[in-house]
Amino acid sequence: MSIAGTLVRRREQATTLAPGILMAVTIAAAAQFISEHYGAPAMLFALLLGMAFNFLAMEGKCVAGVQFTASRLLKIGVAFLGVRVTFDQISSLGPALLAIIPALIVLTIGAGLVFSKILKRSFHFGLLTGGAVAICGASAALALSSVLPKNDRLQRDTLFTVVAVTSLSTIAMIIYPVLFASLGFSDTQIGVLIGATIHDVAQVVGAGYAVSEEAGDTATYVKLLRVACLPFVILALAFMLRNNNSGDAKTPFPWFAVAFAAILIVNSLGFIPGFAANAMDWSSRWLLLAAIAALGMKTSLKEMFDLGALHIGVVVAETIFLCAAALVAIMFI
Repeated sequence: MSIAGTLVRRREQATTLAPGILMAVTIAAAAQFISEHYGAPAMLFALLLGMAFNFLAMEGKCVAGVQFTASRLLKIGVAFLGVRVTFDQISSLGPALLAIIPALIVLTIGAGLVFSKILKRSFHFGLLTGGAVAICGASAALALSSVLPKNDRLQRDTLFTVVAVTSLSTIAMIIYPVLFASLGFSDTQIGVLIGATIHDVAQVVGAGYAVSEEAGDTATYVKLLRVACLPFVILALAFMLRNNNSGDAKTPFPWFAVAFAAILIVNSLGFIPGFAANAMDWSSRWLLLAAIAALGMKTSLKEMFDLGALHIGVVVAETIFLCAAALVAIMFI
């Protein structure tokens, strides 16, 4: 195809995608505005506001752009998360935490599978919620959803998981600092526990620095270690599903997880200038926020309510398990 033909095709594609992308970005901007002025999680607002515009994702000019934002732009946003973590931050935590945090992630995902089976939820729902609770909340839920087999249930489960982990993170941000302080832990230990147990990064930062600067710094680094485990979990899950999907469509290779790891390595080696790292971090936050808005547009409130109380039970049980396991682990540090 000639260069002129390629340019024409790209322009037509951009014209098709633009209305949906712009709508998702507009909802994301509104959610960010509300979050900054009222202190509530921006991702939760983006999801709820997106649901109010569900009709735009059903038919009309926005459909293609909404789908593109919820899939392609989502993956780019997850890949850019790698710029938030460096090897120096990870190594500063010491060898004990470097062993304990990955162990907690594996145990929590395993617990998610057990709880989902006990409460008669699907295997994939256990993987999705277990990974979201274990790693980094809404961002992990979106990333894990990208490698799970696509069906109507997955979309609803993903949105439910985002709502659940974001809500529980907000509750934990208030309760955990008081709980851990009442148990007699030092500020450093409280920082470790907050970073190891609260789902979303923003709530980890809020809870940690509400205790002290030392607790906030420690909580942030521990949380980033959990984030750094995300590409490894995604790759392991993708290969497992590809091997088990006999006869079904193969799970696409998670290139964004590889990009996440590559960006982490390059940034750790100092090859990404500060202004570029800041731009990638800013882009990641907005891309994920827009993706959440797009996912909200694709799901109705009725579908969310139809999921039932047992879905909530699984996520709450996983959250309690992670907190209890972290309390036991801190005794050995």
